[in-house]
Amino acid sequence: MTETIDANLYDFPKYYDLVFGSDWKAEFDFLQACFEKHGQRPVKRLFEPACGTGRLLIKLAQSGYEVAGNDLNPKAVDFCNDRLERFGFPRSAVVGDMSDFKTRKKYDAAFNMINSFRHLPSEEAAEGHFDCMAEAVAKGGLYVLGLHLTPTRGPRSEEEAWSARRGNLTVNSYMWSKKLDRKKRDEHLGMTFDVYTPTKHFRIRDEMHYRTYTAAQMESLLLRNGAWEIAETYDFCYEIDHPVRIRTTTEDVVYILVRK
Repeated sequence: MTETIDANLYDFPKYYDLVFGSDWKAEFDFLQACFEKHGQRPVKRLFEPACGTGRLLIKLAQSGYEVAGNDLNPKAVDFCNDRLERFGFPRSAVVGDMSDFKTRKKYDAAFNMINSFRHLPSEEAAEGHFDCMAEAVAKGGLYVLGLHLTPTRGPRSEEEAWSARRGNLTVNSYMWSKKLDRKKRDEHLGMTFDVYTPTKHFRIRDEMHYRTYTAAQMESLLLRNGAWEIAETYDFCYEIDHPVRIRTTTEDVVYILVRK
C-alpha cells in the first residue's frame, strides 16, 4: 500500500525542483528572446518574485546575469541559495512576501512564469504586488508574467500532469481543479507528487487556492495600477515570433509588461 503524506508540496524542494525544473530550457530561451525583442534597456540584472527553488535563476546566473529573488517558503529559499552558492554565485534569494517587499537596487527585468501570481489571495495583495514590482524594476524594464486566465466562453482545462526523472528518482505530479467559484474568484485545487526511488514509493498530497482572473479582470488590474504597459502577449508555447491575441476562450497567457 502506498504511503500518503498530507503536507505542503513546497516543503519538498528537491521533488518540486525535479518536476518543474526539468523543462527549464523553453522558458529560458523565451526569456532571453523577450529581453532582446521587447526590452527598452540592456538586461543585466534579473529579479524573480516567488522564485521557489530558483530553477531558472541558476540557469540565468550561469549565463552571466546578476540574479535575485524572494519566496515565502524558507525551505525553497535555502534550496535556491545552496545551489547558487555551490556554483559560485551569491546567496541572493530572500524569504519575502511577493506583495510586500523592497529591493536594494533596481532590476532591468523580472519574471514570474507559472501561476505563482495567482497565489495572492485578494485584489489588495495583487495591487501590492504590482506596486512592489514597479519599485523594483527600472523604467523601460520588463516584467514577464505567466498565468492561466479563466475563460468566459468554452471549456477550460481542469487537470494537468507532469513527470520527471533524475537518476534513480522519479516524480509524477498531478493537479486537478476541485471547485471553481467565479463569484468569489477562487479555484480550489488538489495536487499530488508520486515519488519513486529504488526502494520505496510514496505520495505527497496537498491542496491550494488560486485567485481567478478573466482577461478583463487582469486588464483592469493593470490599468488601475498604471505603472505597466502591456507590450505583447504570448501563450505557454513560448514562441517569440508568434504572439497571441487574448480572446474569451484564452487560458494560458504570458504578459510582457514594460515599466512606464
